[in-house]
Amino acid sequence: MQELERITARRSELDALAEELGKQLAEVQAEREELVIADRVLRRLAEQDRAAREAAAVVAPTAAREAGRAVLLIPHCGESSDETALPAHYRKILAVVRAADGPVQVRAVGEELGLEVTVRGKLEPLRAKMTKLDDRGWLRKRPDGRCTARS
Repeated sequence: MQELERITARRSELDALAEELGKQLAEVQAEREELVIADRVLRRLAEQDRAAREAAAVVAPTAAREAGRAVLLIPHCGESSDETALPAHYRKILAVVRAADGPVQVRAVGEELGLEVTVRGKLEPLRAKMTKLDDRGWLRKRPDGRCTARS
């Protein structure tokens, strides 16, 4: 009989241990699921951050110092008809306008550059750059606000 009691006692110990291990396993699985979700979120945030940095690079001005003042390096079209004289983000804007079938609005250029066009504040820096390109002779701004590339 004593053997039977030891077997029953051991079985109870193993049942308790199995229950405890089951709880630990459930906790581990829950934590792993949370880590998978956290990994997904971090990857999405990193992608959004990368996209935001690329968009900022498109609209961020290139500054230089001349006589102690910060100036943009946007030459007049007549001074240098070579687009390589323009900063990269201005060349991208010009390329989008040239690729369009006709006059293009700032919003369409912003969409092509991957900007959040539904947010007005995101388009204003682009609008200023397109105005600067118009002032320097690279673009022609029509009275309706749409732009074309000058040949």
